[in-house]
Amino acid sequence: MNPELIALDWGTSSLRAFLIARGEVLVQRHSHHGIQHLPQPGRAGFEQAFREIASDWLQDQADLPVFACGMVGSAQGWCEAPYVRCPADMKSLVNQSVYVDSGRGTKILIAPGVLFDHPDELPDVMRGEETQIAGALLMNSNWSAESCMVLPGTHSKWVKIKNGSITRYKTFMTGELFDVLCKHSILGRLMPSENDSADIDLEANFRAFKLGVTTAQRITPGALSHEIFATRTLGLTGHLPHTSLSEYLSGLLIGHELISGLAGAGDLQDVPLLMIGDSALCARYQNALTIIGSLEAIFLENSAPAGLWMLAKTAGLVSNSGTQP
Repeated sequence: MNPELIALDWGTSSLRAFLIARGEVLVQRHSHHGIQHLPQPGRAGFEQAFREIASDWLQDQADLPVFACGMVGSAQGWCEAPYVRCPADMKSLVNQSVYVDSGRGTKILIAPGVLFDHPDELPDVMRGEETQIAGALLMNSNWSAESCMVLPGTHSKWVKIKNGSITRYKTFMTGELFDVLCKHSILGRLMPSENDSADIDLEANFRAFKLGVTTAQRITPGALSHEIFATRTLGLTGHLPHTSLSEYLSGLLIGHELISGLAGAGDLQDVPLLMIGDSALCARYQNALTIIGSLEAIFLENSAPAGLWMLAKTAGLVSNSGTQP
């Protein structure tokens, strides 16, 4: 098949490129040149990063359209694409996308992020996740009517979909909190280093993870910082082996996210719960859902290429052929 689109998922720490035809990914590439790790500062760095990952594709077919999403469209990115306010559907995302010159004659269309800013509620933002959501909706049109999507990660998202639009969502800094607490707080002093060769006790690790989830389930108002500190005291008192302390902390933080996320999602009895992201991390979230007695989620590993294809079709950059990568 002849390529029809170059799709870029350009985040803070990495850049992923997909060569797509008829909705199918022909080739995919990965670069560490996220917007905070460019080969050189400023616009020239973006141009070089794009040239290194996609120049041969354009050399073979100079008129290939290019569509990008993620932090590349932020204020710190290549060209700022202002946020679309909720409710945000796919057409509104395309209508507020912006073009940037790649420096080699090719123009790149960059998708905007989504802003949730309702009175009496804390504001929230997303950039990149909206494209994964678009991909999920392309995979199954029934999810457009109403669904709840969870995107675990550094900044996890809980998103409500209604009539094909992102109506509301919440961000949880679960992944970043875990990383900071393990690496830059007193809690990490009892945890083995990543290079430690100690045998992993899977059973002990699961018990620690479950303890963290069930501790969060108690929902004691204002007790989170105390429960976090227990990561240290559980190790000092011998209640948990040092090799399992990070599992307790993981379960605790994920548990608190799930309790809050499920409460905000409302009744999910007849509403699909989707989980989009890394398979190992999503499995951890599903384990936590099982522990608290909640329903099972539908898992999707990487819907960004499908979302980029869908948005490109909506923008008229590619034909209506194909379905999903």
